[in-house]
Amino acid sequence: MLDAIRWDTDLIRRYDLAGPRYTSYPTAVQFHSQVGTFDLFHALRDSRKALRPLSLYVHVPFCANICYYCACNKVITKDRGRALPYLQRLEQEIQLIACHLDPAQKVEQLHFGGGTPTFLSHDELRQLMAHLRKHFNLLDDDSGDYGIEIDPREADWSTMGLLRELGFNRVSIGLQDLDPAVQRAVNRLQSLEETRAVIDAARTLQFRSINIDLIYGLPKQTPENFARTVEEVISLQPDRLSVFNYAHLPERFMPQRRINGNELPSPAQKLEMLQRTIEQLTAAGYRYIGMDHFALPDDELAIAQEESTLQRNFQGYTTHGHCDLIGLGVSAISQIGDLYCQNSSDLNHYQNTLAGAQLATSRGLVCNADDRLRRAVIQQLICNFSLDFAEIERSFNIDFQGYFGALWPQLQGMAQDGLIELDRERITVLPAGRLLVRSVCMVFDAYLEQQNRQRFSRVI
Repeated sequence: MLDAIRWDTDLIRRYDLAGPRYTSYPTAVQFHSQVGTFDLFHALRDSRKALRPLSLYVHVPFCANICYYCACNKVITKDRGRALPYLQRLEQEIQLIACHLDPAQKVEQLHFGGGTPTFLSHDELRQLMAHLRKHFNLLDDDSGDYGIEIDPREADWSTMGLLRELGFNRVSIGLQDLDPAVQRAVNRLQSLEETRAVIDAARTLQFRSINIDLIYGLPKQTPENFARTVEEVISLQPDRLSVFNYAHLPERFMPQRRINGNELPSPAQKLEMLQRTIEQLTAAGYRYIGMDHFALPDDELAIAQEESTLQRNFQGYTTHGHCDLIGLGVSAISQIGDLYCQNSSDLNHYQNTLAGAQLATSRGLVCNADDRLRRAVIQQLICNFSLDFAEIERSFNIDFQGYFGALWPQLQGMAQDGLIELDRERITVLPAGRLLVRSVCMVFDAYLEQQNRQRFSRVI
């Protein structure tokens, strides 16, 4: 079974290192300022010539309240009027990008993230979606995967009705934890009733998929109270669950400085939370997809993993990795062919650049041949828990063992430890290694030794 996991505490303690989440390879840490709008236009032209399908990501950075754990690019404000100048520049960016693409390129996937996308008023959401439809070929038969992140404190039945009317058919709901003491410690008071109301609305309005986000390792969490949260969440029956490990990095993320470090659970308690969560979700019928993600067996991600077609990009696990991903908005990242590029993360700089009719591309990277090879290797391991050498050799015209000969001792060590099975034909990530698949991927990361590991969260 693809979802089988074997919990091995000793193995986890040895391989629980800090490392990338591999939503891309090379990772965003490698982006540099020598990549700019010229590279983006060149990549868009190639996308247009190939008529590749598209995935759009739209970043809405505004939140009415600060959550102390948050590491996202956001703007905290009670002033709803701040969205208007941002939306004007976002619409300008949409127009500037779309004119370099072909109207025949269908948008298979759309995702609104943030921030809190529902910070926008109903009229603003309508206008933004109308602008996207005017300039991109959005599907109108409900066959696309069109998702939006929801804060239940910012959404009601009328909001959910509007989103369905606008074409959204997937929702991702931030919950994190249901214990009131934990919620107060991270400044996110959100009742089970608020969350259930949004989910009931989504089901009644026939949204195709519901995802719930949880975080373990927050202040005042214990294995017992987090298990109660997981139990309540299972009763809501989401199609997917994301269970993230909280990475406390107050030196990098200012809001985290408001968290009392003495109230954080110990590493042993965090491991117990994860182990219990896996046991609870497995018993409830969820499959472990990998990298904090769980899904019901009939979910598209679970089916894609069974069929070895699962992929991964900046939006996480996806069935649309074949699409060119275009990021719109402040800090948004695009992946178009072999180009990665990111908009400015500074709101004023983003808006001022677009006010001058220029795109706000600030940094990026163009993959070379070695990057493409290693990207394919990491993608196979992190999505399918296996790697067929012959397939890589055919695709890249190399001898796998010759090319990666220097890595063989590390891989043999992992095989001896029981993380992987290694032979002349393939690598198979074993049940005890699936929670640690990032550690296996890190062996193939050519940039890792040059990087500051403190920039990354731990594997578990």
